[in-house]
Amino acid sequence: MPHPTQNTARLTAEITQRLAYLSNDLHQLPADEAVQVIARILNPDDGILGAFTQLVEAGSRLAQHQAERGALPAEVWLSLGRAANELHSIGLDLDDHKDTFVQFGTQAGLAASKPPAPAPLVARRRR
Repeated sequence: MPHPTQNTARLTAEITQRLAYLSNDLHQLPADEAVQVIARILNPDDGILGAFTQLVEAGSRLAQHQAERGALPAEVWLSLGRAANELHSIGLDLDDHKDTFVQFGTQAGLAASKPPAPAPLVARRRR
């Protein structure tokens, strides 16, 4: 049986590669399909963004324990904590649009939606 570190390293490499493939494929999809993929990625319940946020939060907790033992500089833990907080904040901002993502995450939602119309882009101030 392989050592857990080997499995984790292999899994990490595979996930990284698959995310690169997904990013590349996303650029090549028709707009309606790309919107569906983005909606699934950003789905707050089971999307990639939420899972990645949880991963960074877990890394932050691990780094905290290691920093308390003196094995890692406290700055590493603090940086991971800030990253986790930022990702969580981004998730909350996107959660405001959950219904839209759910609607466009399904084929029926796209078929039932009205045709796209240009909209003025407005810059939101950072919270």
